[in-house]
Parts: sequence; structure tokens; C-alpha cells
Amino acid sequence: MSGKVVLFQGDSITDVHRSREVEAQHTANLLLGQGYPGLVAASLLKQLPERALQFHNRGISGNRVVDLYARWKIDALNLKPDLISILIGVNDTWHGVNPERDNGVEPERYGMVYRQLLQWTRQQLPEVKLVLMEPFVLLTGAVEKHWLPEMRQRAVMVKELSAEFDAVFLPCQSILDQACKLAPAEYWLRDGVHPSLAGHQLLAEAWMKATRDFFA
Repeated sequence: MSGKVVLFQGDSITDVHRSREVEAQHTANLLLGQGYPGLVAASLLKQLPERALQFHNRGISGNRVVDLYARWKIDALNLKPDLISILIGVNDTWHGVNPERDNGVEPERYGMVYRQLLQWTRQQLPEVKLVLMEPFVLLTGAVEKHWLPEMRQRAVMVKELSAEFDAVFLPCQSILDQACKLAPAEYWLRDGVHPSLAGHQLLAEAWMKATRDFFA
């Protein structure tokens, strides 16, 4: 008997070399990548074998919120998940501050599209559990100081959307800031954006703590 379906969505921080080969068959629990989604799935599948949990990772490297919206039906709604976890936002800034790309999504439009995506989700899947992960950076590697005010804006928006749509809010930035008291920023985010193995484990543990009631 099939169990609850869990979907991870986002950009490269969620993608982490997950396989595209499983998409056509919607196969669960296979080739989930080397990041926090795979770590979460491995842990919960081991802890709860009787639950027949199904995990999917549909993160795509480089995605902004508008890219996520464009593929939301096929890569989210059609999977009919019981829980959707979303981490999106850093590329909306990064692609804007990079003059070679100049393709960012300004905070106001980011919030508007994100809200539309969540409204659509609630209309189609009214009972789905939502986990909104706060977009984050640390001041190292590719990240420069002028990124920070805009990233803080996005973080505030995601927290507000979490309250509006009765979602679990995962304060990733605060978690990483606290971790930097134990080791330098590059220990957790190798380039200021992408987590190291330790960074992914940090996010995975925080994610499981925040969602423990769903799996109880």
C-alpha cells in the first residue's frame, strides 16, 4: 500500500545532481541527489519502513520563482503530494546582480509570483502540507554585501507567506548564522550559496525537526 508522498522543490540547492531519469515514471525514492532531500529521505525511510513513504526531488539548478511556476503543474500538482517543501529565491537575486545574465526577479515580483503559486496549490491540493524554506546566503565566495538587503526582503516575504498559507516556515538563514559560530561560513556554504555536505546535513536535520508532526 502506498504511503504519503513528499515532494522537494527548488533550485540547485535542492537539485544537487538528482536524476532526471525517474521523472517520466514518477518513480519514488530513487536517485534523489546528494543534498538535503536525499539525506532526509534516507533517514525517514530507515526510521519508518512500515509507512511506505514516497519521496520525489524535482529541484532544477538555476531556477528562479518564475521558472518554478512555469513547471508547477507537471512537476508538483500532477504528483499529488501530501507534503511539498519549497526552497527558492537565491537565483532571483544572483541572476540580477550578475551583469552577464541580468535576469533576476525583483523582490516585489518574486513575492507576487510565489503567492500565486501557493494560491494555485491550495486550490488544487487543499489538504497538502507546505514547508517553505527561507532563502539564504552567507557572506563568502560569490556572495557580496550588496546581496544581503534583497535577500533579507525575500526571507521576510517567505515568512509572511508561510503564515498566510498555514505552512511550516524553516528559518534557514538563522540556522546557518548560528552554525557560523561553530565554523566559518565556507564550512557550511562552500561558495556562500551552495551547501557543503555539513551544510546539507544541517538543513536536513532542521527540516526533519520542523516536520516531525507530519510523520508522527
